[in-house]
Amino acid sequence: MSSISRPIPTNLILGFLGVGKTTAILDLLRQKPEGETWAVLVNEFGEVGIDGAILETEGAVVREVPGGCMCCVAGLPMQIGLNQLIARAKPDRLLIEPTGLGHPSQILDTLTGEHYQDVLALGPVITLVDPRKLENPKVLENVQFRDQIEAADILVANKSDLCTAQQLSAFEDWIATLPLTKRAVYTTSQGHLAPEWLDGEMERQPVSSPDAHQQRAALDLRPPAPSLDDQPWQRMTNRGQGHYSLGWRIHPEIQFSEASLLATAMDERLVRFKAVVHTLDGWRVINQVEGALTVQPCEPGEQSRIELISSEPLAESDLDLEMKRAAGLAE
Repeated sequence: MSSISRPIPTNLILGFLGVGKTTAILDLLRQKPEGETWAVLVNEFGEVGIDGAILETEGAVVREVPGGCMCCVAGLPMQIGLNQLIARAKPDRLLIEPTGLGHPSQILDTLTGEHYQDVLALGPVITLVDPRKLENPKVLENVQFRDQIEAADILVANKSDLCTAQQLSAFEDWIATLPLTKRAVYTTSQGHLAPEWLDGEMERQPVSSPDAHQQRAALDLRPPAPSLDDQPWQRMTNRGQGHYSLGWRIHPEIQFSEASLLATAMDERLVRFKAVVHTLDGWRVINQVEGALTVQPCEPGEQSRIELISSEPLAESDLDLEMKRAAGLAE
């Protein structure tokens, strides 16, 4: 990595599951200076990697670390992905989006370690918060949530347009209880972040449970997925941090009923439904979080990707049949 001529400005974008991290990064990519190359290292809890496909629509060079938390096992999965991304993109700026169920401390340990001291220039860590979540004691007690807050240089209350005045006031009261000695606090909606927030230096904040997240005992060196030409319907699962994921990679020529997918997306058992998928009406990006559903057209992809996340075990065979029915592959 010593061939890099100057350190790459780098920011972590943190936030709990469904807070709008990918939307925020998309917004930043739309504001990047013309002529600059920005790269994104994205880590998702699920195995399929929907966010990477969405971010690529804005011209970013993207590298995915799917299937859990990139910080596990001394950061080896992250280092592999990061090294490949830097070599491929030679970026002017790097954004890192860890899973919303991950722990930032070990990621920061890796990024500030000897391998990256002359490679990366870490700017402020930005943590997004949905003020409505503060009404849930389980969120406030969650160790990942707490450490994402404690690691932040900048806290951003996102989705303010969906909050009541009372919820925004409660957010301000909660902020007042935190030791925000060097942090800035902003309020925004639709994931809008000001590019100037990325500038400056990271102030490494102590976290309360730096060793809380140890998901895997060994680096998971899985073989590459088979070709979709050989296996056009591929199903994958993952579990951890109290959540379960079920995802599919599907040959792009298989087309889905959009209405059937939307019905599944609104299943109340699901915490998230994400898809970049070929429907009978064209390619779509479908996103559902907490009952809020968005559907947008997108450019054709090399494959359809669908991911379901739940806090309860998923009926994998039943849901697989449901997806096949939506694709006209089953009665």
